[in-house]
Amino acid sequence: MKTYDTKHLRNVCLVGHGGAGKTSLTETFLFNSGVTNRIGKISEGNTVSDYLPEEVKHKVSISMSLIPIEWQGVKVNVLDTPGYSDFFGEVKSSLRVVECGVLVLCGIAGLEVQAEITLSVMEQEKLPNVIFVNKLDRKNANFGKVLDQLKGAYPNARFVALQIPIGQEESFKGVIDIVENKAYDYEDNGSGKFSVSEVPKNYKDEIDLLREQLIEAVAEADDEILTKYLEGDALNEEDLQTALRKALKQNLVIPVLCGSAIKNIGIKNMLDFLVSYAPSPEVIKDKAALVFKTLADPYVGKMSFFRVFGGTFNAEALVMDSNRGLEEKIGQPFYLRGKIQEPITSVVAGDIAVVAKLVDVKTGDTLCGKEHILKLQGIDFPIPSLSVAIQAKTKGDEDKLGTTLARIVEEDPTIKIHKNMETKELILTGMGEMQLEILQEKLARKYGVEVSMKVPRVPYRETIRKAVKVEGKHKKQTGGHGQYGHVWISIEPLEGHDFEFAESIFGGSVPKQYIPAVEKGIREAMAEGTMVGYPVTDIKVTLCDGSYHAVDSSEMAFKLAAIMAFRKGVEQAKPTLLEPVVEVEVSVPEEFMGDVIGDLNGKRGKVLGMVAGERYQIIRAHVPQAEMMRYAIDLRSITQGRGNFTMKFLRYEEVPGKLSDTLVSQLKTAHNH
Repeated sequence: MKTYDTKHLRNVCLVGHGGAGKTSLTETFLFNSGVTNRIGKISEGNTVSDYLPEEVKHKVSISMSLIPIEWQGVKVNVLDTPGYSDFFGEVKSSLRVVECGVLVLCGIAGLEVQAEITLSVMEQEKLPNVIFVNKLDRKNANFGKVLDQLKGAYPNARFVALQIPIGQEESFKGVIDIVENKAYDYEDNGSGKFSVSEVPKNYKDEIDLLREQLIEAVAEADDEILTKYLEGDALNEEDLQTALRKALKQNLVIPVLCGSAIKNIGIKNMLDFLVSYAPSPEVIKDKAALVFKTLADPYVGKMSFFRVFGGTFNAEALVMDSNRGLEEKIGQPFYLRGKIQEPITSVVAGDIAVVAKLVDVKTGDTLCGKEHILKLQGIDFPIPSLSVAIQAKTKGDEDKLGTTLARIVEEDPTIKIHKNMETKELILTGMGEMQLEILQEKLARKYGVEVSMKVPRVPYRETIRKAVKVEGKHKKQTGGHGQYGHVWISIEPLEGHDFEFAESIFGGSVPKQYIPAVEKGIREAMAEGTMVGYPVTDIKVTLCDGSYHAVDSSEMAFKLAAIMAFRKGVEQAKPTLLEPVVEVEVSVPEEFMGDVIGDLNGKRGKVLGMVAGERYQIIRAHVPQAEMMRYAIDLRSITQGRGNFTMKFLRYEEVPGKLSDTLVSQLKTAHNH
């Protein structure tokens, strides 16, 4: 593939709900542009962009694929993204490096959840976008219905039809182009061949009306054309093309096109549209590129996908990673099409390429020239919310697991790893069940590490409700020196403080050198707990009295005496279980508010209030953490995938009486196992 200058580049991202046909559309692009000689099928596992073993097995895209094609003297970098919500991080990173989003909708299902969410993101980021209504050859497909649905869901957006279908369902055979005022009649054999004719008479009135709506929508993008329009002069085709190009770039309109990827109808029109109307890349004067994806390849090693925003990046050049303040050497860059590499000598401003073996560079980092250090805006990844405790199935894999997970996190910033120091579990947090299931498969296939995943343990705590005074005596005679330690301690509740130790010894009943051993014994006993094995908190312990033996007393003896006294004391002091409570913010469309609040109440939550957002309502609540362990799954189910939430630790609270008894019994059983 030759090197194209910036004005002959287009970067577009295919987005939408799973199953809308993004990968099939990519396959048809490849076929029509002469890269392949057949259209691959997801069902047969032979598509160019879904090449990972997990994608072939599950028949869904899980990773963004870069697919460069050439069309009418222009290079179009197509980024084919996953439609499943668990892999939305791939969508966010891809949208950051393109000038135009192509939202693919199913002609039957219309505006589905992920399409809605992605359209809102593109709206927020003011990214020009286009709608492609796919699968119009299927039963119950209806272009007009989908267009009306879009207008109803987004009354402030200006959706303009640039094409309408000729025929419907099985009789769908082509498209009428409203700008050109021509009909494209496609052959029914998937070849993509078509004949061009005048608009059929029975479509003329509809086309005239849509053309007038289009002119009205785009005219304001260009002052001269607007004046011409307002003065009642007819706009020619060139005027309309100029106005449409500017209107798309300025985000004044969202053009709507149509076709069938599987039947290869309307796809060449779609490619013509992208080349003619999608904005060419904006460039900056300084040399800079953004790394927007990292992939670990078993043969090539670490691959960094980067988009050049300014300057030219040459092979073997030294650059700065401005995020880390480190110098890196760019090896041989290459274009990547699915998994096929094509080496190149340089990457110009506006283009997208890949380079292998950048040692310290991470996703979201800026690469720039050493003479002018700058940092591009990074990528705003979604926050993962489903946590599992992960463990290697065999002892031998335990050491491998840590380094392997570090590689996984480098590939996917929506996966987080941390060690819970209280429960001693390794916690993996991701976007959803499917992502975690595929991660488990990838660990086994790619790295040979078998793991198990389970719901994490809740880090409960223990405390007391009344003050007590108790004695602890450790006395042993074993021939020669014996062991002797004797203490009296008082234990009392101390809410809001983890632990306080004091002493009120008179007359040296416990010599000063043994007092630290008493405190050490109590801290050890607190860490182990007495009810179920959770740490004890919110208490004050005072060493009041005791006795010692001039020969047999030792630090160890006093430590053991303190442990005995503490355990006995807690048992007498009405021990109780504390549970962590989290502060939750749930963002949901208004129609799901009642169900979400009802569910939070059912989870022993306290709803504090609601704040109205632009499209979503924010619900704030305090909820026991134990009830939130699978909330990512619950919320997705309640809101049909439209809700999201964040939570953070707030405080510990006492577990209610009835629940406490049952819980203690369950925890004891689990602890013993």
